[in-house]
Amino acid sequence: MRGPAPVAALSGAPVRPLALVTGVGRTVGIGAGIAHRLAESGWDIAFTYWTPYDRRMAWGEERGAAELIAEGLAGRGAQCTAVEADLADPGAPARVFDTVGERFGRPVTALVLCHCESVDSGLLDTTVESFDRHVAVNARASWLLIREYGRRFAGAPGTGRIIALTSDHTVGNLPYGASKGALDRITLAAARELAHLGITANVVNPGPVDTGWMTEPLREEMVRQTPLGRLGTPRDTAHLVDFLCSPEGQWINGQLLMSNGGLA
Repeated sequence: MRGPAPVAALSGAPVRPLALVTGVGRTVGIGAGIAHRLAESGWDIAFTYWTPYDRRMAWGEERGAAELIAEGLAGRGAQCTAVEADLADPGAPARVFDTVGERFGRPVTALVLCHCESVDSGLLDTTVESFDRHVAVNARASWLLIREYGRRFAGAPGTGRIIALTSDHTVGNLPYGASKGALDRITLAAARELAHLGITANVVNPGPVDTGWMTEPLREEMVRQTPLGRLGTPRDTAHLVDFLCSPEGQWINGQLLMSNGGLA
C-alpha cells in the first residue's frame, strides 16, 4: 500500500531539511507528535507506518491515520510523504531510503526511530517467534536504518542527527525490554562510528506516555509515581527531539536521556 503522495513545496521557498521518522502509524502516537513538532520547526517529513501491527494490538487499526497525519504536516508547511513498511523484513530499511530519496530528490538529514514491536510477555511465556520478531523490528531494523542513513548521508558536517526512542521496561515485557536495550547500544555506537560525518546520535527514554495502551489502574499508578503528578505526552517527547535536531542541540551526543517527569 502506498502512502500519501508528496505535497508540493511552496514555489520559491527555501529547501527545508528532511527528517525520516519511523513508526508514525497513529494520530495519537509519539511518532506523530514528533513529526508534527519538527514540521512546525521547518523540517520536511518522511514517515513510515505498518498497519498490520496496529491490527494485532488492542487499540486496533486507525483507518486513514497516515493520510490525516500527512495533512497535519502539510498544514504546518512541510512537504511530506508516507511509506508503509514492515521493518521485520531486513530488506525494508534500504527500500524505505530508496523511496524517500526518489520522492524528495535529496538525502535525509535527521533519522528519528519511533517504530517498535511491543507485545507483553515474561521470561517463562515469551515464545521464540515473538522474541525473534522483537529483535528484528526493534534492534536489527534500527541498525539497518542507521547503516543506510550513514551510507547515504550527504549533509554538511554537524547537521546530521540520529535519535532513537527506547524504554527501560523489563519485568513482564522481556522481548521488548531486551530488544530496546540492544537498540540503545546500536544508537550510542553511531555517535562514535559516524562522528567523521558530523552526525550526532542520542537515545531518548520518554517514560510513561499513554497513547491508548494503559489500563486505568496502571495510569493511576504511573501518575502517583511521577513527581509532576501527570503522565507524559507526545508533545513532551517531541520538544526534546526537536531541540536535539536543532543547531543548538549539536553538542549533545552519545547520550541516553530520560524525559519522564522525574519518574523514579
